[in-house]
Formats: sequence, C-alpha cells, structure tokens
Amino acid sequence: MTFGELETAGATWVRGFFAMPDADEGEPGEAPAISTLLQASARGYGTVLSLKFPSFPERGKPLPRPGTDAMNAELRRLDQVLPAVLDEVDVLVIGNEPFIECPHDDWNNGAINAFYEAVADHVIEYRAAHFPGGCRTALYMGALNHLEGPGWTGAGTERWMTYVRDTPEIEGTDIHPHVASLADSDAYLDYVLPRLGPDKKFLVTEFSLVQLWEEHLTDRVAAEYAAKYGVPPGTRVWQVIKKALDEPFPQDRWYDFLRTSPWFENNKDYLRDQVRKFRATGKLAVATYGIGQDTAMSSDFGPGKKPWLLNSLFASRSVQPLPDGTPAPNYAWLDEFKALQHR
Repeated sequence: MTFGELETAGATWVRGFFAMPDADEGEPGEAPAISTLLQASARGYGTVLSLKFPSFPERGKPLPRPGTDAMNAELRRLDQVLPAVLDEVDVLVIGNEPFIECPHDDWNNGAINAFYEAVADHVIEYRAAHFPGGCRTALYMGALNHLEGPGWTGAGTERWMTYVRDTPEIEGTDIHPHVASLADSDAYLDYVLPRLGPDKKFLVTEFSLVQLWEEHLTDRVAAEYAAKYGVPPGTRVWQVIKKALDEPFPQDRWYDFLRTSPWFENNKDYLRDQVRKFRATGKLAVATYGIGQDTAMSSDFGPGKKPWLLNSLFASRSVQPLPDGTPAPNYAWLDEFKALQHR
C-alpha cells in the first residue's frame, strides 16, 4: 500500500494488523504496520489496528491460560504496544482471526474466550488507568470467520458475543466474510446482529468473494479470451493468473481475462452490493477492503493457492504499471470503491 494509491482510491480509512510476538523484536511504534497507521492518522485518515494473538508461526500451540507464565508474557507484550497506539488510532481490534489462529480444541472448551477476555480486560484497565479523562480509541473484539459454514458457531462464539454485548467498554465485534456468494454473507449478519444488543456495532475489516474465485481456478478459460490471445483452449484459469504474475499483462489483456470469465463478470458489482447490505443494518461501524496485490498472495501461484489478488483494488503484480508508473486498477473495484466513500 502507498499513500498515492489511497489518494487515487479516495480512501478515508486505513486498517492494518500487528502480530504481537513482533513486540519482542523492537519498539512497536516503529514497526511498519503501526508506524504506517500513525502516519495515516497524521494525514487525517481514520485508522483501525488489529492485534494478532498469536501469530501464524505459533498456530497449533494451545492458547495461554490466564495466570500462567505464557499469559503473563502476552500481557507484557500488550504493555509494550498500548502506549504507542491508544489515543492514536481510532479503533483497536482485540484479535485478528482468533478461531483460525488457535487450535480447534480451544474453540469450545472455554480457552479461546478466557484468553481473549483476559486480553480485553487488560486493555480496558490500561486505558482507564492511563486516560482517566477519556481516550479516542474505540475497542472492538475480532474477528469472526466462516459463520456460513458448519461447525464454526458454538459455545465459543456464543460466549464471544455475550462478552461483547455485556462489556460496556467493548463497542462491538469484527467480522471477516470471505464468502462464495453475496447471500453467504447473510449468515454473518444473521448471527451477529441479534447478539450485539441495542447499542453495539460491527466492523468488517476484511471481506471478499475469494471463496468463489477459488472454486473456478481449475475452469477452462473462455473461448473468446483463448482465441484473442492465442491461448490453448484447455488452459486453466490459474495458469492465466500465474502467467500474468510471471510476466505482467498489459491492462487490456487482464481486463479481457476477467471480463470473459462469467464467475467474475457476473459479480463485478459485489463491492457495491455488499457494502450496501452492511450499511442497511444501521449497525456498521467501519468496513475496509484490500488495496494491493502483495508478495504473499502473488508468490508460488497455483491451483491450490487462495486467489486473494483478484480482490485487490489495484493490479500491482498482474498488470504492467500505467505510463506514469502507478499501478493499474484491478478491473472491477476501484470506481465502486470511490463511489462508496460518498454515501
């Protein structure tokens, strides 16, 4: 992400996340995610920071239990991060994707809730002690995933929502509806809204149709596209994307690829339609959307790779830069994103 891209998109908010073990590596306020958000705040953007507990390399390890040395280590990390971000960012999300980032055994045995409630209580106490006159930073819990799928709701998510509803200092919960259809996002709203209570809201710091894109990676490319660009008729969607990443396409070719793919073309108004659905609830606090094709989503692309890069506002890896050197818009999303800044 660059500030030039944000300006081109007419963006008004910026969101990032910080992996808490990185607090062991140096001053958190100087870490790229946090320092960039602080720069954005100074430029007048609204800012959202999600705290990730624990980071992906630690996935599979049991969550620390309150009162243990491991839990105390997590709280010490918090005490390093909070001075840099409280009263600086507009929204602090306690957790990134907790039900993905911990072992399945901890979902419904109370461990995930005990951990995140202890973290949230610590943040609440710290904020009250250090900002007795008030703090601009709103606190949310986050984020719930896969609520449209079987097995992703249960005792853990019920207690999660109860804590959100019954804790006055927590203003709501975050959700990440990465779905296969617009209708699938209804499961998130159907689950969260009745459990929020009258005074709480929800964030959507990530959302997309990436599950739909993934279903079509092994489809054959459209005959029209194959004929126009001399591509063998049996070429698969993922092979076209890989070729574009290996040797970035001219803008027209990338657009033709997506335009002739019905699974994409028929959903090119998704961004507008999804945000309207969120806003219609009257409970949306902030929604944010991915801006660029980064290294992680672009490297080693194949039929088993999650095609996050089709979501991005800019095709910074799959399309050649524009004549002025800036990244090309990613076909469908930029105009709708810009329009959505003005309700």
